[in-house]
Amino acid sequence: MRSLKAERKPSRRSSAKRARRTTTGSRIQLDRLHFGRRRGRKNPAAKMIEDLRAYFTLRRPMLLITLGFVAFTCVFALFAGGYVSRAIRAVNNGIDSAIADTGFAVSAIRVTGEKRTPPQAIFAALGFAPGQTIFSTDLWRARQKLLKLDWVSGATVTRRYPDQISVNIVEKIPFALWKSPGGFFVIQRSGAVITNQNLSAFAHLPVLVGRGAARNGALLIDAVKARRAVAARVRGMQRISDRRWNLVLDDGVVVKLPELGWQKQLDVLEHLIVDEAILERDVAEIDLRSPDNYIFILKNGREQRAAREKAA
Repeated sequence: MRSLKAERKPSRRSSAKRARRTTTGSRIQLDRLHFGRRRGRKNPAAKMIEDLRAYFTLRRPMLLITLGFVAFTCVFALFAGGYVSRAIRAVNNGIDSAIADTGFAVSAIRVTGEKRTPPQAIFAALGFAPGQTIFSTDLWRARQKLLKLDWVSGATVTRRYPDQISVNIVEKIPFALWKSPGGFFVIQRSGAVITNQNLSAFAHLPVLVGRGAARNGALLIDAVKARRAVAARVRGMQRISDRRWNLVLDDGVVVKLPELGWQKQLDVLEHLIVDEAILERDVAEIDLRSPDNYIFILKNGREQRAAREKAA
């Protein structure tokens, strides 16, 4: 027997429902696709920029290069003509004026430690303008300019809020006068030159003469100062061939020291001045370079020799 369910034909109503389901599903899918396209649409401004970029890049490369050159020329002209710098300066001046009105303008500069450096030279080196704000002061640049002054060996420049600048100067110490082919100079202990101005204020300093004298004179000056009689009579110290020294005493007496062992010969000279009263005689030159004899050249040109005492 046949099944009644298998022989039963589909009705028109069921066919219509099936078709409606298929149609509805297709419509939903199409709507979804259509809705997805709307959401992917680009911003008009971004699309226009992209179109312009593509137009100039692909179709008009020379036009793009020309426009870039014109833009560069305009910017360069603004900087070369000083328009940009003047505008920046005007803005900075306006800001400085506003800050200065609040009480931060430099009203006092306090300087300490200076003895030989003129105050006007210090103020000129600092370069701070009247009414300048304390924030716009270039302390590093001011310090570098101070260090270029003759007498300044060290300097500190600090801000004292709200309106003061503090400057502390460390000056070089004069040690001797050096007579060079270029004239007289005040020098430091190391031999570094300080200045050649106002030399009369340093007439009390020992005088070094000759090439290499400034560089090598400190040890001799210290040794001479340790012998009171010698120091009282020395008027100059002359470097000979950058190897040895001559002492120039008052009355023009010249004392020749050896290249080596000259410290011991200073003791001999101290003995000759104090115990032998050698400078009271008619002596023009004392030669202490010989290990066996003292050689004296008299002012009349005669030479005298005296044997050294041998140590026991």
